[in-house]
Amino acid sequence: MPEYDFENDVALVTGAASGIGAETARQFAAAGASVVIGDVDEDNGEDVVSEIEADGGDAVFVTTDVTEMADLETMVETAVDEFGGLDYAINNAGVAGPADPAGDIDENTWEQVIDINLNGVWRSMAAELDVLTENDGGVIVNMASVMGQVGMENSASYVASKHGVLGVTKTAAWEYADEDIRINAVCPGFVETQLLDEAGITTNEDVREWIAGKHSQDRLAQPEEISEAVLWLCSDAASFTNGEGLTVDSAYTAV
Repeated sequence: MPEYDFENDVALVTGAASGIGAETARQFAAAGASVVIGDVDEDNGEDVVSEIEADGGDAVFVTTDVTEMADLETMVETAVDEFGGLDYAINNAGVAGPADPAGDIDENTWEQVIDINLNGVWRSMAAELDVLTENDGGVIVNMASVMGQVGMENSASYVASKHGVLGVTKTAAWEYADEDIRINAVCPGFVETQLLDEAGITTNEDVREWIAGKHSQDRLAQPEEISEAVLWLCSDAASFTNGEGLTVDSAYTAV
């Protein structure tokens, strides 16, 4: 694992109570950053804070619903009040959505997936960009998906939301480059997370085997394999990387 130095820096991560978000928060803290953990899951979020503090890091949990702008503004304000600023914002919160054909998705369910996965990223960025412009720059990383690059049967709402995440990422990257703010996205393949458990992918052996076989290494990714890409995008090593949808998918989208 590469070693990064984020000493005296501040990172916030939404959807950080489990999965990729939790691992990203842990890795930021291990590299010296103070971390704000935002999630609707208070119990698991506080557990992640306790793990970070037990390892000598600094972290704080903020109950954060990405469908509520006030929550996101509070999360950003907490970063400033508790740790003195904001350098890196990882917009990771998301839901899987229903497994139905496009024409069969309930309208309220469609709107919920879009509101969390896409509007939630936009709301997060809106709250974060005010502080980052005042602080003379920083980095935003939005969590997209390989489903932001291709389609998949019975996943229209999720696919649409992740295509939208890439669109807003690429557009905002141009808009804020003069403010010394880099904005990128990560597009993971399928990852061993609670999200896949809840969608029935990792709990159904036949489905799991089928999904794993779509990756060249015939397995799902581990959360740390994705969070490594996030930290790289935030590091000086990625100083010329902007507006990118970085694909980490074991060649899922290569064929």
